[in-house]
Amino acid sequence: MSIRPVRDDDFDAIAAITNHYIATTAIHFAYEPVTAGELAALWRAHPKHPYLVLEDGAAIAGYAKAGVWRERAAYQWTCEVGVYIADDARGRGLGTALYAALLDDCTRAGFRSAIAGITLPNEASISLHDHFGFRAIGVVKEAGYKLGRWHDVAFFQKPLARGDGS
Repeated sequence: MSIRPVRDDDFDAIAAITNHYIATTAIHFAYEPVTAGELAALWRAHPKHPYLVLEDGAAIAGYAKAGVWRERAAYQWTCEVGVYIADDARGRGLGTALYAALLDDCTRAGFRSAIAGITLPNEASISLHDHFGFRAIGVVKEAGYKLGRWHDVAFFQKPLARGDGS
């Protein structure tokens, strides 16, 4: 198992992992599959935001990413984070390893906090975020409609560094 920064040629595997969640769960709120090109364009648009993959043998078994939380300049110190593990690789601690590396990279990149949105219910994701010191900061009721029902989204925040320059 190894974790490394994403490369251009990783996005077919990243799209396949993402599209599993789009097609089968409410974890990802998209309705239509995403393409490797779309995901690569998002990555290229924000070079400060880390993207990592976890290789298990020759295959990519998961990825973790940071993205823009809000567009206005004052928000540039906060990122939104997420981790996705291939369905056949879940339950082996890969998400924990990936998230640890991502949060370290986000801190080194100068982010002051990380935000995660979790479609409810999702005890596994809540447990992962608790493990890393994220704290619940609110729930948006009926935030999205997918798979025939309304879903709440809980938001969690983790301080990465203090805002006083330390």
